[in-house]
Amino acid sequence: MEEQPEILNSVSDETGQFDARFILWRKFCADHGIPADSLPSLLSNEIKAEWEKLKEREFRSKSA
Repeated sequence: MEEQPEILNSVSDETGQFDARFILWRKFCADHGIPADSLPSLLSNEIKAEWEKLKEREFRSKSA
């Protein structure tokens, strides 16, 4: 199995709005009725916990 590159905590000029984190965030917002221009830090504790679990699950599976 080919090893996947680690997802860094920065946005490259090459990916911009198609960065995996932005795509995941927009889908999460759509699924939860949250405006996509919201900041994760402004979410309720319950929704923020769901976002953190989703990020961990999605990004861990891509780097494993």
